[in-house]
Amino acid sequence: MYRFSNTVIGFLNLFTLLASIPIIGSGLWMARSNTTCESFMQTPLLAIGFIVLVVSLAGFIGSCFKVAWALWVYLLVMLLLTVTLLAFTIFGFIITSQGGGVQVPGRVYKEYRLQDYSPWLRKRVQDPHYWMTISTCILGTKTCAKLASWGALDYLERDMTPVQSGCCKPPTSCIYGETTMLAQDPDCYRWSNMANLLCYECDSCKAGVLEDVRIDWHKLSVLNVVIVVFLICIYSIGCCAYRNTKRSETGFAYGENRMKKVKPRWDFFLRRWWRDRKDFLY
Repeated sequence: MYRFSNTVIGFLNLFTLLASIPIIGSGLWMARSNTTCESFMQTPLLAIGFIVLVVSLAGFIGSCFKVAWALWVYLLVMLLLTVTLLAFTIFGFIITSQGGGVQVPGRVYKEYRLQDYSPWLRKRVQDPHYWMTISTCILGTKTCAKLASWGALDYLERDMTPVQSGCCKPPTSCIYGETTMLAQDPDCYRWSNMANLLCYECDSCKAGVLEDVRIDWHKLSVLNVVIVVFLICIYSIGCCAYRNTKRSETGFAYGENRMKKVKPRWDFFLRRWWRDRKDFLY
């Protein structure tokens, strides 16, 4: 009789096999796109899509066609995937535990400081090549163009995203037009009125990007916890399916009979001789 666990694994892997197709398609579409921002997710999407495709194909073949080695490969990759995802989730929670904005008196928006974030994240945005890619992405999305029509009252009453707060304006504490040089935030001297410069080289802009990363990574980490629990459940069902497949290969419903011979107890032959003797006499 075909086992329930094999059927469940077969349907689950058929679903994930079909789901991997649009993931790979999205990665290929991003590879052909000229937008810088989309290239960030290109490699992860393609990697995830192909891993899901291979794992789902192995699990589907192994469960539906009772191929034990395919199920073994499926369980091995599932175990590695679960451990990797769990480690990635823990790492994400650690590096995003720091950060957050500082409320500006008299303003709705917050401002962000680069030194408030973890050293690993700061090192990423301080890399010139990496930051050039990020700043080009922000410029291409025209995030700061939305603030071009704001008046003085808008800056008092309206909120901003972390990127808008850090990249599209100088720090609120900056004072311009003074005849004497004041000790101010270094970002005050990095600010430019030119639309293609603004505060894109400011530490506040890098901090705003990291705040967006921190928020998104927190959401992703919560989702990863749910996925890890789901993968553990699938892995448990897959172990049952693998055991059932091995049993079907041996032809024994409850496992292979490994008992080759049984050594009788010392009085076995004596009891059999006495029983046969009694039958003969009576």
